[in-house]
Amino acid sequence: MSSTTPITDLREEILALKRERNAIILAHNYQQGAIQDLADYVGDSLGLSYKASEAEADVIAFCGVHFMAETAKIVNPTKTVVLPDKDAGCSLEESCPGDKLEAFLSENADKNYYVIAYINCSAHVKALSDCICTSGNAVKIVEAAPEDRPILFVPDQNLGAWVMEQTGRKMDLWQGSCYVHVEFTRDSIAKIREEHPDAELIAHPECTYAVRMLADVVCSTEKMVHYAKASKAENLIVATEAGMLHRLRKEAPDKNFIEAPTDHCACAECRFMKMNTLEKLRDCLRDLEPELVMDEELRARAEKPILRMLELSR
Repeated sequence: MSSTTPITDLREEILALKRERNAIILAHNYQQGAIQDLADYVGDSLGLSYKASEAEADVIAFCGVHFMAETAKIVNPTKTVVLPDKDAGCSLEESCPGDKLEAFLSENADKNYYVIAYINCSAHVKALSDCICTSGNAVKIVEAAPEDRPILFVPDQNLGAWVMEQTGRKMDLWQGSCYVHVEFTRDSIAKIREEHPDAELIAHPECTYAVRMLADVVCSTEKMVHYAKASKAENLIVATEAGMLHRLRKEAPDKNFIEAPTDHCACAECRFMKMNTLEKLRDCLRDLEPELVMDEELRARAEKPILRMLELSR
């Protein structure tokens, strides 16, 4: 079937296939609105991790990027996990290759690092870590880390720096970043704030320090929803990937959400997140591919720090 299939027909096909496969559809907040509207659950990395670990379906269709589907497979080894586009990657994952982290830890074995890995990383990196975190629970995870060991935080230096500001805990930071969030600059944010002087600014902690300093609140995408609902401000500027605006507008329809611009464009979109489409979702449910297949030894090693995170976050 061609990509010109009407959206209504695609939705019906996807829902029929979901029933046939006994599948659950998980979608990240940065997915296109049409996918979010079809999903059984829409959320951030932490929420999706919970849903993946609790899933009773036979098939998990993960609409996000590769590391997210891989994480779902890690905690659901007996289930079939598929993602619409196998090439949907992540600049943060790419910034910290497992072999480079392994070499770094070997070269610095005398430091006995306690490794905390942001969930935006490969299974190899997870397997080398002591605990995983998300932007929603990073502060809690760092506060729970052993005080007698130095912390190495990988791969996002901006999230890591923000966590240090919140906790006062010194950490060594891997020099990785999200290519989308670093496109927000002090100048682009200052300009939109001048245009909307009555608006509050919500920024994701993956943003740079210069942007975070201009924000009224810095928080994960899930906490953005709660903040927006509780805020007395009518206008809210949102500095994160543009897909988040769809969920915010659905859950807080009485508020006016303004996409924060970058120096290059009026909004920020992740090219990887937007690789998934309704057609590809339909096809992966129909064909059960691309499927996540993992080496069991690697999966078991990567699972331990994820389960530690889930336990500490409950």
